[in-house]
Amino acid sequence: QVQLVESGGGLVQPGGSLRLSCAASGDSDSIGAMAWYRQAPGKQRELAAVIANGGSTDYADSVKGRFTISRGNAKNTVYLGMNRLKPEDTAVYYCFAEDWRGVYWGQGTQVTVSS
Repeated sequence: QVQLVESGGGLVQPGGSLRLSCAASGDSDSIGAMAWYRQAPGKQRELAAVIANGGSTDYADSVKGRFTISRGNAKNTVYLGMNRLKPEDTAVYYCFAEDWRGVYWGQGTQVTVSS
C-alpha cells in the first residue's frame, strides 16, 4: 500500500504564489505517474497537472504557464509550484499516484485565493 500526504496549502492573495508538496510512503518503489487534481466547491474534480515517471509533464489549459509540476530526486515526492494565482484557483488540491496495483489519493489540501 501507498500513502500520500500533502502539505503547503493556505490562503494567498490574487497574484501570489504557493508551493504544494506530496510525499509518498509505504510500498512506494513502484510508483509511476504522479499528478495534482483539484476540486472547487460545487464542481467536479479535475486534473491540474501530471508528471510521468520519465519526467514528461502535462497541464490543464487553465493553469498552463502558471503552474509547474516536478518530482524530487527519489521520485516518490511531487511538487506543484503555483504562480500568479487567481481566485478561480481556489480548490482542494489532491495528490494522485499510480502503480501496477492501482491508484492512490492524498487527503487533500485547501488552497484559497482571496484578497
